[in-house]
Amino acid sequence: MKEERNSKRTREEREMEENRGKVCVTGASGFLASWLIKRLLLSGYRVTGTVRDPENAKKVAHLWRLEGAKERLVLVKGDLMEEGSFDDAIMGCEGVFHTASPVLGRPASDPKAEILKPAVEGTLNVLRSCKKNPFLKRVVLTSSSSTVRAREDFDPNVPLDESSWSSEMLCERLKKIWYVLSKTLAEKAAWKFCEENEIDLVTVLPSFVIGPSLPPELCSTAADVLGLLKGETQKFEWHGRMGYVHIDDVALCHILVYERRNAQGRYLCSSTVLDNDELASILSATYPALPIPKRFHKLDNRPSYDLNTSKLEGLGFKNFRSIREMFDDCIASLVEQGHLSSS
Repeated sequence: MKEERNSKRTREEREMEENRGKVCVTGASGFLASWLIKRLLLSGYRVTGTVRDPENAKKVAHLWRLEGAKERLVLVKGDLMEEGSFDDAIMGCEGVFHTASPVLGRPASDPKAEILKPAVEGTLNVLRSCKKNPFLKRVVLTSSSSTVRAREDFDPNVPLDESSWSSEMLCERLKKIWYVLSKTLAEKAAWKFCEENEIDLVTVLPSFVIGPSLPPELCSTAADVLGLLKGETQKFEWHGRMGYVHIDDVALCHILVYERRNAQGRYLCSSTVLDNDELASILSATYPALPIPKRFHKLDNRPSYDLNTSKLEGLGFKNFRSIREMFDDCIASLVEQGHLSSS
């Protein structure tokens, strides 16, 4: 009887997998995209991932090791700055998860040309390909919580929600937050394009993402966390106050807003918001063997804020992982990959 139930369950699971649709994930080899693909494959989706060079075995090897990859993953070339580059990858897909962002490997000498324009044009090039696909049901765009919090005219006692937008003037004036401006402009351009072309768009706004890195080569976010764990605090001191979220929660959130037909608009995705000193206190006490300072340098004139995630919770997303779980998983991954000593 038990064998019959197991056999029946296996058939049901197989049927579910066969009935899952085909989706595209841009920037497939990246920190978040890799984890999203892992979750999509485990859920039975057929995934087409775009990368700059599918033949670069070092960059994509971690994707081929994912469960279900050999059966349901295809990797194709996609260039954010080349219009039409995503046509073949997106055609026939029911959903598109646009996580890719242009990568700048050096300080920008001309931020508007090197950061802002690629972010906006790259997003629009993906959406132009989406427009050509008659089978498309929904696009999920990875934005950032930074698109709601870089502003001066808010009540620090009222948590920020999805109705808030970062001030473009403030971003330009501060100069150092070109990334925030690029994410803000790219998301606004996406909303305008999708409204004009009747594309069903939902955006996810994660806070600072912490967790295991599937790619062996660390992205800037994961590298910043590694630096912090080694006692290098400069990047985190600039944050002042920051929201944090586990990478798996972000991946699950993307799938949730894709699958829920009633999902619409923007969704903040964040577990907890901490000041520098709060983070330092927690980490130094939890991981005493690591050279994490007990206090960070205090930045002046940084407004206090919290993030209201009730909209996402209203879709059924509950129980974000804690800051301890984020860093436990992150540290284990860094040790396993040889980036951090286990002693």
